[in-house]
Amino acid sequence: MSDATNVTGTRAVVPVEIHSWITKFIGGDGSGHRVIDEPWTDKATVRSVLRGLSARYPELHAALWHGNELGEHVEIIVNDAVLGVTHDLDSPVKPGDRIMLLGQFMGG
Repeated sequence: MSDATNVTGTRAVVPVEIHSWITKFIGGDGSGHRVIDEPWTDKATVRSVLRGLSARYPELHAALWHGNELGEHVEIIVNDAVLGVTHDLDSPVKPGDRIMLLGQFMGG
């Protein structure tokens, strides 16, 4: 069994939930949410999962990254905790961990 399959033989994934205006960067209409299952490997980190996803969506890549670090307008949630609380970009992830991309809202 490869490191990318689980005990049932199905492909192991890390679901990435994309919410609100960020969906427009992956072909959505800028509302609601979409879930994309990203392939998992035994070396997967939050950063590698997000890099793999954003490599397929250039507009998402531009919105998400500033060089090798995250930009400032997208909040990353890992297993219900804001990035930086229990995980950072280089934290390992396992199959079934959830990553959410939430757009920050600004205004007055």
